[in-house]
Amino acid sequence: MATTASTAAEARTQMRAVGSSTVYPFAKIVAERVARANGRLGTPIIELTGTGAGMKLFCAGVGERFPDIENASRRMKASEAKQCAANGVTKVTEIQVGIDGISLATSKRTPLANLTTRDIYLALAKTPFGKPNRAKTWKDVNGKLPALPIRVYGPPPTSGTRDALGELIMTAGCDSNPGMAAVKKADEIKYKAICTAMREDGAFIEAGENDNLIVQKLEANPGTVGIFGYSYLEENTNLLKGLSINGVAPSYDSISSFKYPGARPLYVYVKNAHVGAIPAIRAFVAEFTKESAFGPNGYLRQAGMIASPTQVRARSQMAARGLAPLNFASLK
Repeated sequence: MATTASTAAEARTQMRAVGSSTVYPFAKIVAERVARANGRLGTPIIELTGTGAGMKLFCAGVGERFPDIENASRRMKASEAKQCAANGVTKVTEIQVGIDGISLATSKRTPLANLTTRDIYLALAKTPFGKPNRAKTWKDVNGKLPALPIRVYGPPPTSGTRDALGELIMTAGCDSNPGMAAVKKADEIKYKAICTAMREDGAFIEAGENDNLIVQKLEANPGTVGIFGYSYLEENTNLLKGLSINGVAPSYDSISSFKYPGARPLYVYVKNAHVGAIPAIRAFVAEFTKESAFGPNGYLRQAGMIASPTQVRARSQMAARGLAPLNFASLK
């Protein structure tokens, strides 16, 4: 197979996106809108792979075998940009499409309410502050919490939600111990492992990329906790309650203002080499970034999307129109 996008067009003209389970429901809605408005383009294919796995597919090359779009619940990493560049994916446009909050939720029948980032870290870290985790109940990590067994359903390592959980919540809890600053200075790899490695003894259960399945497990098993994007919590408030973190409940306002500790941006990445061959790519990003779609009163709000600030939305609209390539050197 040739690796030029123009040759690829002869084999595939239908847009293909991969990536985040958090972005997936929004991308599906946008894809359906594109199909209705531009029937000749076909319905864009949206695959749920998780952010990390999607990045591997997206960065694997140029041509009809490789995806055109990556939906991501975190920013592209420098290591992923390096993989892209090595495989000829040298021009990629980054578009922030909204904001999400990593939500901890449980059945309304569960007597668990407010947690701190330190509580969550002590409950879920494999080696909290460098020591084996022996906590069996929430009371073991904080005497003010109930003696409920720690049983948390969460995302796998391929998920952007897992990465953001480690960066925004677990690391914040880890840093509550002043001694971790010295560990970080001496050995950053060791520090990251202590702060973000998750338990493997059954207290933390990897539930795959299907967040709806986690919702079902929480309702069927009171006392368990689940971790997923805010839109899944908002869709199921009749069954579940969100757990406050550091005294802040997950809500549209707390996440949009970044007062909620688990707030994070959501992105779409475009493979520019495919744009000429796959007309639906431009239609997809144009639709995603319409004010009537991703704005505060847009139709994606009804699906749980939290709008980015006005200036960020303006930059996203400009990026969708011009498709200016991302500077890979700006990534961490």
